Amino acid sequence: MNHFTKATALLRRGATAAAAVLLTAALPVQAAHAVQAPRPHPRHTDQGDWLYLQVTRGDERTGDSRGALLRCDPPQGHSHASAACAQLRSAGGDIRVIPRKEVFCSMIYAPVTVQARGQWQGRAVDYTETFPNACVMRARTGDVFALDG
Repeated sequence: MNHFTKATALLRRGATAAAAVLLTAALPVQAAHAVQAPRPHPRHTDQGDWLYLQVTRGDERTGDSRGALLRCDPPQGHSHASAACAQLRSAGGDIRVIPRKEVFCSMIYAPVTVQARGQWQGRAVDYTETFPNACVMRARTGDVFALDG
């Protein structure tokens, strides 16, 4: 054997030993991960009344969408959260029951689609409606979808 062959043999033995050490060290870690049960992702349902709100101005293809997570214990999620939560409480969580405001809105067609999904008093909420413009939307849904600040 020449010097080159001896060096190669030593490197191979060293690489094999190093690989064995790495595998031995990695196995307990992998085994520990395999034994642990996967942790469930936190769910909003455990956090009281909440709604994910979305407002889309324009049509679905070219519209501008904004969203917010409204929580009511304590009120947070957008700048009118306290008023929105109070209106939802008085309506039993049903957005359709919120009293309509008597206002005059222009007849300009600028569609606004709103969507609310979440949980209110243990019941699922799934609400979607398109209004002819933002004025009509505010008059019919109060402060719930007032995401503009």
